[in-house]
Amino acid sequence: MRILHTMLRVGNLEKSLAFYTEVLGMRLLRRKDYPDGKFTLAFVGYQDEADGAVIELTHNWDTPSYNLGDGYGHIAIEVEDAYKACDDIKARGGKVTREAGPMKHGQTVIAFVEDPDGYKIELIQRKERVD
Repeated sequence: MRILHTMLRVGNLEKSLAFYTEVLGMRLLRRKDYPDGKFTLAFVGYQDEADGAVIELTHNWDTPSYNLGDGYGHIAIEVEDAYKACDDIKARGGKVTREAGPMKHGQTVIAFVEDPDGYKIELIQRKERVD
């Protein structure tokens, strides 16, 4: 078994695709309109779906926004350098909600950014691996 994808409902698919591809550097892997159901599915990720988990962006054509509720946490992305990632994201028009720095009560360097719908994405700086 493996995780295939995480689905997020988005209010404006084009804005969301721009964020995930242009700001976070993911690739649009596939996209399909379902006119009878009045929705579009778009899959984005850093690698092909066969090689790792991706994000499914679901756009219901008649729904411009969603109440995220208080149960959703975040998506986590590993980055080489969280400080540089924040600078790059801001330079590309992204919103950093927590600047890079050590996490509370720990040493792991993290940051948080927010997508156009308000979903949180945690950036976790890659740790040195000792084999």
